[in-house]
Amino acid sequence: MDDSIEHYWQMRLESCKKSLEENRFGPFIAKDAAHAREIVLKEILPRIEVKTMSWGDSMTFYDTGLLNIFRRDPDLDIIETFDSTISREESIERRRQALLADLFVTGTNAVTEKGQLVNLDMIGNRVAGITFGPKHVIIFVGRNKIVPDLEAAMFRIRNYAAPTNAIRHHIKTPCVETSYCQNCKSPQRICNTWTITEKSFPKDRIKVILINGELGL
Repeated sequence: MDDSIEHYWQMRLESCKKSLEENRFGPFIAKDAAHAREIVLKEILPRIEVKTMSWGDSMTFYDTGLLNIFRRDPDLDIIETFDSTISREESIERRRQALLADLFVTGTNAVTEKGQLVNLDMIGNRVAGITFGPKHVIIFVGRNKIVPDLEAAMFRIRNYAAPTNAIRHHIKTPCVETSYCQNCKSPQRICNTWTITEKSFPKDRIKVILINGELGL
């Protein structure tokens, strides 16, 4: 990476990390997805007790390779909510159970420079896990999700994150055809619940790993 670009992003990440610290989150900066994985394994997990874990859909989390590591741990009970062999009813029930896990791992749709996490969910289990329930939360954030403010966060989510996620999951909503939000009334609408997480409560319950790379949607 060009030195000037590297310097620019390092400043942006450090500023965002400072804002997150002021908002009582537990922030880290990782140079890439592999480094983010090491932060979890060497700095976060040794300090907390985790017997059960689950996760919300996150391409950035998958990029770290942590899910396969968790699955190989015989002492860790994983609540699998994306098992393609189970019924929709069982999947929803497991999502409910995931809210009582020791650890919930996911991404965020956007993070503002003021240190706010902004998310828009279809079912609500991902934003519910961030908000309340699991004892510990780890959120992975590619640098591409850092935005100036709430207005920019919502614009990004409506007109990029939501349409691309709808395309990824083969959901039939108008944004799949237009590439931007139509504020639709589709029965398959994925934009149902907004959350703005201003601060972490209790302090450090939510760990945020800012990754110096273009990751996720």
